[in-house]
Amino acid sequence: MIVYPNAKINLGLNILRKRKDGYHDISSVFYPIKECVDILEIVKSDTFEFVNTGIEISDDENICVKAWKLLYKDHGIGNVKIHLHKQIPIGAGLGGGSSDASFTLKALNELFNLNLLNLELEKYALLLGADCPFFIDNRPKLVKGIGEKMINIDLDLSAFEIRLINPRLHISTKKAYSRVVSQIPALSLEEIIKLPVSEWPKKLKNDFEDTVFVQHSSIKDIKNQLYKEGAVYASMSGSGSVVYGIFEK
Repeated sequence: MIVYPNAKINLGLNILRKRKDGYHDISSVFYPIKECVDILEIVKSDTFEFVNTGIEISDDENICVKAWKLLYKDHGIGNVKIHLHKQIPIGAGLGGGSSDASFTLKALNELFNLNLLNLELEKYALLLGADCPFFIDNRPKLVKGIGEKMINIDLDLSAFEIRLINPRLHISTKKAYSRVVSQIPALSLEEIIKLPVSEWPKKLKNDFEDTVFVQHSSIKDIKNQLYKEGAVYASMSGSGSVVYGIFEK
């Protein structure tokens, strides 16, 4: 079985408050980018094996392996060979690792006829990472809490062209959160996202930009350049480093 875990971008990202458990409550709109994908092949096998090609992953235990272990423990699924060809940049704010994990869960669910509902898969996904549940349904969502609270939203950007610019910088999510200043925005993301895209530049904000741009001015330069080239809206995605521009076709 071959599946194609896709990237996502953040349309706005407000860091609302730091929680007692060390995590942060956020508000963001996750939007899937299905033209930017990894390639994931999973087949049944006598022994378990994980292979990584493309962009090299330095993790001791890949998140796809962790996903398999969850279902192996709870549902007794068999061994598989997982081949992940990594193309989505790492540490870029595109959710590639989270997508890989969720697509692994979905593929294993189908491969072993577990018949798990999306709600059940989302619970497993949350054990793997805060952004993972989004990729189970993989549709535009207003995301709150640490990523586990998701609300369907009616948002279609197919009339626009979305360009991703990768400065090839790895931004540590942990470090980015340690520097960010949490605050409650004057206008909620729920209200802003309903406005025309042309009104987003003055209202739709990624709170990580304030600190990341100080550390990496080249990322800010990319955002400014996208506006010079005619972007209706431009922003860094997640905690960076990829910057996207939304252009009229």
